[in-house]
Amino acid sequence: MTQNFQVSAIDRIDEDLRALVAIAHVEGYAFMDRLIEHWESGSNRFDRPGEQYFIVRKHGQLVAAGGLNRDPYCDKEGIGRVRHVYVAPDARRGGAGTALMVEILSAARGHFTLLRLRTTTDRGAAFYEALGFARSDATDASHVMQL
Repeated sequence: MTQNFQVSAIDRIDEDLRALVAIAHVEGYAFMDRLIEHWESGSNRFDRPGEQYFIVRKHGQLVAAGGLNRDPYCDKEGIGRVRHVYVAPDARRGGAGTALMVEILSAARGHFTLLRLRTTTDRGAAFYEALGFARSDATDASHVMQL
């Protein structure tokens, strides 16, 4: 299913990503607005060791994005965080999110021993659990995965 997708790391915000963020904004996903704010301020450009931000295209159209950071909520070495993951509504349940997460998990191996994330939706929780993440009782992470 992932063969229809082109996943690549980025080092700048372009108009396609801004358009995807605008769609997320309309849906009420403010975390994507924060992606742009933090990138523009320089506070988070996914450019420290082990970090990357990815986009997913299908037939040239940007359909998903998400990244991997050192976990800013944890000061232990080797802890990564999956952040700012968003899939456009028409691309959901079609493999774009899975293609993105396969790339994020691959990038995380060798840099991190544990990944953490926060999702606030039941649909998001089911998606991450299907990928092997376990629910967490931590106040700053809903799910974790040992690598």
